[in-house]
Amino acid sequence: MASSELQSLYQQVILDHSKERHGYGLRPDESGSSHQINPTCGDEVTLHVHRGADGAIESLSWEGQGCSISTASASLLHDLVQDLPEPEVRERIAAFRELMQSKGRSDGDEELLDDAVALAGVSRYVTRVKCAMLPWVALEHALG
Repeated sequence: MASSELQSLYQQVILDHSKERHGYGLRPDESGSSHQINPTCGDEVTLHVHRGADGAIESLSWEGQGCSISTASASLLHDLVQDLPEPEVRERIAAFRELMQSKGRSDGDEELLDDAVALAGVSRYVTRVKCAMLPWVALEHALG
């Protein structure tokens, strides 16, 4: 696939997730929660972690307001961590942080990040990295 086609696909993934927000709407009975604000732009997210009987992350629920990047990032994160044990979730958070710190030099590990690699282009724009990282930081905080 050509670079421009891939970029277009990634933009579509971000737009789709910013409109059709997976996991949106806070559910009760969370095992952890976090509210994070990006003071640079005013984006906000509140995230709840829901664990299964085995301690794995059953799902995330979230609410927030902000740009398409932060809302798409929360939606992508929701899809990525469902039914994963905490160590694997933390591995994905670390991989995403590394991608966001790459300044465009990495395409991300699709095996670890799945569709969240669509946010790779954001890493070229320092002011937008905090938008993409907001829900991931919230999850990290909610896990303790």
